[in-house]
Amino acid sequence: MKTRKKLEYTLFIAWATALTATLGSLYFSEILGYIPCNLCWYQRIFMYPMVILFGVALIRKETTILHYAAPLAFFGSLLSAYHYFTQKVPFFQEIAPSCGQVPCTGQYINWLGFITIPFLALIAFLIIIVACIYMLKLEKEMN
Repeated sequence: MKTRKKLEYTLFIAWATALTATLGSLYFSEILGYIPCNLCWYQRIFMYPMVILFGVALIRKETTILHYAAPLAFFGSLLSAYHYFTQKVPFFQEIAPSCGQVPCTGQYINWLGFITIPFLALIAFLIIIVACIYMLKLEKEMN
């Protein structure tokens, strides 16, 4: 497969991941009525713009977006990991800050004993990071 096509497919994967995460978070809050804690809001701040950034990049077939999206995904993943630890690791639960109306240690979902909303966000951020790294590698091959 040509390198250019691989770039476009990977860009689509990054966009689809950001879109799925955004729609998933809106489903949890707007349809199921789960009130997001402050850390959830911060994770949304890092995820939501990537739908537009990757969408425009996909339409224009540009990969310069990586330099803007990769830091968003990186810092979003750190925040998601911290939030997940506040839910699952007793040490982090004890030192967790007050999170507004809803405690950050709360778990609306707990599928299979470990899949929570911050875990889902972390997976989405990591997929985007891997896609960005792969696209950078492909860009280097083209040059």
